[in-house]
Formats: sequence, structure tokens, C-alpha cells
Amino acid sequence: MDKKQLSLFGFFALTASMVLTVYEYPTFATSQLHLVFFLLLGGILWFLPVALCAAEMATVEGWKDGGIFTWVSQTLGERFGFAAIFFQWFQITVGFITMIYFILGALSYVLNFPALNTDPFIKFIGVLVIFWALTFSQLGGTKWTAKIAKAGFSIGIVIPSIVLFGLAAAYFIGGNPIQMTISAKAFIPDFSQLSTLVVFVSFILAYMGVEASASHINELENPQRNYPLAMFLLVILAIALDAIGGFSVAAVIPQKELSLSAGVIQTFESLILHFNSHLGWLVKVIALMIAFGVMGEVSSWVVGPSRGMFAAAQRGLLPAFFRKTNKQGVPVPLIMVQGIIVTIWGAVLTFGGGGNNLSFLVAISLTVVIYLVGYLLFFIGYFVLIYKKKELKRTYNVPGKTLGKTIIGGLGFILSVFALLISFVPPASIAASEHRTYQIILLISFVVTILLPLIIYELHDKKGHTTIEEPTHLKALDVNPAVYPAARGEHHIIQKEEHTLKH
Repeated sequence: MDKKQLSLFGFFALTASMVLTVYEYPTFATSQLHLVFFLLLGGILWFLPVALCAAEMATVEGWKDGGIFTWVSQTLGERFGFAAIFFQWFQITVGFITMIYFILGALSYVLNFPALNTDPFIKFIGVLVIFWALTFSQLGGTKWTAKIAKAGFSIGIVIPSIVLFGLAAAYFIGGNPIQMTISAKAFIPDFSQLSTLVVFVSFILAYMGVEASASHINELENPQRNYPLAMFLLVILAIALDAIGGFSVAAVIPQKELSLSAGVIQTFESLILHFNSHLGWLVKVIALMIAFGVMGEVSSWVVGPSRGMFAAAQRGLLPAFFRKTNKQGVPVPLIMVQGIIVTIWGAVLTFGGGGNNLSFLVAISLTVVIYLVGYLLFFIGYFVLIYKKKELKRTYNVPGKTLGKTIIGGLGFILSVFALLISFVPPASIAASEHRTYQIILLISFVVTILLPLIIYELHDKKGHTTIEEPTHLKALDVNPAVYPAARGEHHIIQKEEHTLKH
């Protein structure tokens, strides 16, 4: 596989497409003016620490492959390294479904085909087609991932955001009514209310994933300079876009009419038709662009966490089959297993109520708490690095020497613990009679999932590989015809039923 395939912008777009999403603006908008406070707080006290600590750990000499698996393995031991990458990988298998649900919602609006979003069978078929299409698109290597990420970032995030901000600004300047209270008191939340604390978690979750692209750092041009630079730019852009986007939605759409799944399209429709009632077609074009942006996010996540799992496989922690790659260096068996798990989640969540029932809410909360445990391991590993492994050479250091590193890492760790604990508080959308059921199911699922990677680690072949070996390339004879109906020449060309998922 060609090294140094990613430019600064390519890597930035890849990372941004994993973190930035226009479709989350309605969630932020539910907090009204508080959203600016929450975004700044979460961005500065959590997102920035994760980005900075990841930048330092990713540039330690010899730690450039494997992402969070390598970082935690080198600091806390291989067992916890495997657990960390397992958590990061497991949570996205559910996250894919929620992302694809948004894509399907947008497409149903564009195509005037409500059944795509309401009929469980048609919705499930839609999930499969989109997810597997995007999965197969990633088998051509990082250059394809970067191309889709760039296109998705530009078309689905940057352009819609600029249009939204421009329309909102024109709306405000025109003296039109604003659907929110603007005052100093409205800016600061009432932290005595538990519901306020629960809402804050959603803002931290919106920033999750910034460290996942670090597994591609060995393919980045001049990583010593470009990786930290990409992280800084992303933090600034994330806070700015999310704040302005959430504010635009909150100011235009009344709270009682706001839809979390279709709020962005609602806002575009309201603003565009306000200025010109004949431009309804433009709303559909923008909805299509946003859906494409989410597809870019899905494609970025297909390969990111699986590369970390691939590093674990190379260490012998998974069966030898998972160490195979195709000619482009893509760990195909791992990605196929990931796809099967996502397909199962899609069936469970779609036929279990289409995303509106208790099991779905528990599944989403489970992804949150599992990912947060991965972040706790990440920060603990960082503390080990700065206190016990100071001698290791690295090309980037978090500012402030040991004290500054401790403060920055400590802020991220404390907020991660807080978010983990508050995640077990039932959301307002669940009836009071189901609160106990929700917490019991979530707690049991959480414990089982926490134990799963530890059990897998204990059962793996202890005589397996102790050092990372060169990847084994897939040969045509290794390809399962049931999964790959065509293997021609050097590239395995897959033309099969394609699947899809959403966050």
C-alpha cells in the first residue's frame, strides 16, 4: 500500500467527516441559548483534551500504527489496549444504524417516499443497501476513503452550513421573529436540574471520534506537523459550526414543532420558503447533499476503528484469518465481520420498533457508555505516558510540560467519568414506568460488553504473535464466493447486494 497518501486537507476532511455533522444541529437547538455554553464547555474541557492527548500519543516514536489500541497497549498493557479498541469499534456498529436512519429520512423526503422511513421492511432494505454499498466502496484503500470523505465534507457539511448560516443571517437582519430568548440569564444553564446535566452529555457525544482517524497517521504527509494542526483546526471549526448551526435551528423553528430527526430539513424549508415560496425544490437538493455528507461519515467510520482491530489481530489477539488484507492493505475479513454485526443490529433495531422503542434507546445509550469507558482507558494511558514514559521520543507535546499535560488530561478524564455516570439517567423520552427497566437492561448490557473483550483476550492463543507482522494479503482463492461473487485480476471487484447504516 502506498504510504503518505493523505494530504493535510485529506486527513482533515477524513477526521472532520467522523466528527462534524449538520444533522445534529436540532439536538443542540433543544437547549436554546444554552447550546453555546455547552458547546464551548464541552469543546474546551473535553474535545480539546482528547485531540491534544491523541496528537501527542500518535506521534510517539513507534506508536504510529494502531491508534488507541497501540497507545493503551504500550501504557496499560495489551489486555486493556484490546479492550479500548474493542469498545471504540463496537460502539460504531450501532452508531452506523442511527446515521443511516437519518440518510433514509432525508431520502424519503427527497423522493416523496414515506415508506422508506416508516415501513420496517423497506427501511431495513434501505439500511442494507446503503451500508454495504459504502462498505464495499472502502475496499479500494485509503485513497477512496479520503475522496469520499472530502466530497462528503464539502458537499454535505460545508456547503449546507454556509447556506444555512447565510439564510439565518438574512432572516435575523430582516427583523423576523426569533423563536428563542436571548439574554445573559438564558446563556447560563440551571445546573441544579438533573435534566440539564443529561442534555450536556449529548454535547460531549457530538465531539466523540476525533481520535479514531489517528490510525491513518502513518499515511499522512508530514504527520509531525500536520496531525496536531488538523486537530487544532477541527476543534475550532467544530465549536463554531455547531454553535452557529444549532443557534440557527433554535431561532427559526419553535421548540414544540422541532423534529430531532428532520429538524435541519425543517429549518431549510422554513427559511427558503420564507424568502421564496417557489424554491421548494432547493430544499430537496440540500436534503440530498446532507444525506451525502452523512454517507461520507459512515464511509470514514467503516475503516477507522477496524484498522485498530487489525493491529490487534496482527498481534495474534484474533484468529489468523483476520490478519489478511487485500492488495490495497484493507483488512477485508474484519470489515466483512463488522458488516455482519451491523446488519444484525439493523434488523434488531428496525424490526424492534424502527428506532422509537425502549430497546433502541438502550442500544444508543449502550454505545455511549461503552465508548466512554474506552476514553477512560485512553486518558489513564496518557497519564502513564507523561509520568512513567517521559523518555519516549515524540514529535508533539501537549503544552505546559508535565503540569499542563496533567491538567489538560485530567479535565478530559473528569468529564468522561461525569458523562459515563449521567448516561445511566433515563432520558425524558422514556415513560417514568419504564425507568427501572431501562436502567437494568442498560446496566446488564454494559457489564456484559465490558467483560466481552477481556474474555476474548483470555481465550486467545497465548503463543500467538508478540510483534506486529506484515499484513497477509488476500488471494483470490481465499475469497468466499458467497460473500465475493467476483474476484478479477489484482482487485476484488464486489458486485453484490449492498447494505447501509446511519447515526
